[in-house]
Amino acid sequence: MVIAVRNEARGLPPLLADLARAPRGLLRTVLVVDGGSSDDSPRLARLAGARLLPAEPGRGRQLALGVAATEAPWLLLLHGDVRLPPDWFDPVSRAIAAGASTAWAFRLAIADPDPRLRLVEWAANGRSRWRHLPYGDQGLLVSRSLHDSAGGIAPLPLMEDLEFLLRLRRHGAIRLLDGALRVQGRRWRALGVWRTTWSNARLRRQWRRGRDPELLAAEYYGRGSG
Repeated sequence: MVIAVRNEARGLPPLLADLARAPRGLLRTVLVVDGGSSDDSPRLARLAGARLLPAEPGRGRQLALGVAATEAPWLLLLHGDVRLPPDWFDPVSRAIAAGASTAWAFRLAIADPDPRLRLVEWAANGRSRWRHLPYGDQGLLVSRSLHDSAGGIAPLPLMEDLEFLLRLRRHGAIRLLDGALRVQGRRWRALGVWRTTWSNARLRRQWRRGRDPELLAAEYYGRGSG
């Protein structure tokens, strides 16, 4: 279990409580990789019994460092601002039992009542199901062997999820777990639903055309959409 965190003191304790409900033996280690938080995220991670690893900010860097710091045969990669479904460990256990050649992600749910976000969820879940291309805020369950065969997560400041998943799906299927992972709606509230959706799509298009991820990250986080 690797969780990338930066300034998530409000959301991290509920996520760690979700993880604490796992049956004994399902998770070897809960590793919180903190990207320079200025709030109580590191202290709260330690209080919850998680292993804490400091890192440079950037989810790609944090996740890559966390994966390298654990020897677990299965990896569940999460962002620090999500909530797992109540019975998350059941579909995860079934997925692990199905074998190491398939990776898995949760369906997306956004914790905001704006009806326009139901369309965002519908599009994300359709893309995940039919194109085998979930994004990082849906979590990723992957065996160590499949992760390594695909070359691992690159320490990119942005687009690390898309870059890795494009490589990963050449090595095995990426399927959806039962249950939805809830993410915070703050990105969409900050900029507005359609502006955020358009901006994210534009940044992905620029990345595909070869623009430097450092420049993309500066624009993404500078706009408050992260």
